[in-house]
Amino acid sequence: MADKNFAAGEKNSKGADVLVTGAAGFIGSHVCEELVKRGLRVVGLDDLSSGRLDNLAPLADHPCFRLVEGDICDATAVDQLFQDEHPAAVAHLAALVSVPRSIDDPDENFRLNLAGSQIVLEAARIAGTQRFVFASSAAVYGDTRAPTHTEEESSKHPLSPYGAAKLAVEHLLCAHAHCFGMSATALRFFNVYGPRQDPSSPYSGVISIFADRLASGAPITVFGDGEQTRDFVFVQDVARGVADAAQFQETGFRVVNCCTGRASSVLDLVQGLAQSYHDEVEPQVFHQAPRAGEIRHSLGDPSGFARVFGWTPATSLADGLRELLASGGRGGMLKQG
Repeated sequence: MADKNFAAGEKNSKGADVLVTGAAGFIGSHVCEELVKRGLRVVGLDDLSSGRLDNLAPLADHPCFRLVEGDICDATAVDQLFQDEHPAAVAHLAALVSVPRSIDDPDENFRLNLAGSQIVLEAARIAGTQRFVFASSAAVYGDTRAPTHTEEESSKHPLSPYGAAKLAVEHLLCAHAHCFGMSATALRFFNVYGPRQDPSSPYSGVISIFADRLASGAPITVFGDGEQTRDFVFVQDVARGVADAAQFQETGFRVVNCCTGRASSVLDLVQGLAQSYHDEVEPQVFHQAPRAGEIRHSLGDPSGFARVFGWTPATSLADGLRELLASGGRGGMLKQG
C-alpha cells in the first residue's frame, strides 16, 4: 500500500524483516508466502507439533525464507533467535488453536497461548522490534446477543480457556504498546478456511472436515442443530491482512476483526460444498449434542480493518470453497462454470 504509515519492502540489515511464529501451520505458511512475495526476508519459527513442513513447500530453497525449529515456550531459544535476527516485525501466530482442546487441557492452553505469547512479546521488546502482530480470535466475544461483533462496542465474555487467553494477550500487547512505543496490532480471526487446513485433525476447521467427508462419501457430523452461524474468511485474504499489519508503522495499539461481515449457517455450508461437485450429492448428516464452549452465532464487522489498513476480503465463500476443493486434488469433482 502506498501510504506513509506502511513499510514497503524496507530491509533490515541485521537479519529478518519479519519473524513468523507458527510458520509451518495452516495460516502461518500462507502468511510467510505473502510476506516473501512482497520482497521481505522472513524467518519462521515452529516446533512442528501441529505445523507441517510440506505446508512450506512453495518456499523451499527460497533465498528470502528460512525455518527454525523451536518452541515458543523455550525462552532462551526464543531470546537468542530475536538477538540473532533483530526482526523489524513479528507475526505471532503460534498457538493451541482449538476451543475443545483448551477445555480438555487448560494447562496446555495457558502454557502456549498465554505464557508462550509473553515470552515472544518480551523477546521482541528486548530486541527492539518495532512492530508486533498477534493472532487473536473472535472467541474473545463469547456468545453475545449482538447481531454483529464490533471491536469496541461488543462485550467480551469468552466462554472457553482459549478465548480467555487470547483476550489476556490482547491486554498484554496493549500495555507493551503504551509503555514501550511499539506498533501493536491484534487481529481477531473469525472462521478461517482454505488450502492446507488438515481435515484429519479433530480440531480442524469445519469446512476442511466437511469437504474431506464429502469427497470420500462419508457421512457428516454436525454438532447441534446446524443453524449456528459463522463468518468464514479465506486464508489468503487473512494472509494479506497479517502482512499489511506487519508493515504498519504507526505506534500504539489497535485491535481489528479479520472477517467478511457475512454469516453462513453450518447446514448452508454443507449444501454449498455438496453443490460444488459434478455429481448431485445428497450428503448424509448426523447430529450430535453441541460441544461445550462453542458459540451459537458469530459474525464480525470488518469495517475497522478497512478503515485502519485499507484491507477488505476479496474472496467470496463460493470461490473460496472451489479453491479449497481443487487444492485437495479433487478439482475433477468440481462443477465447471
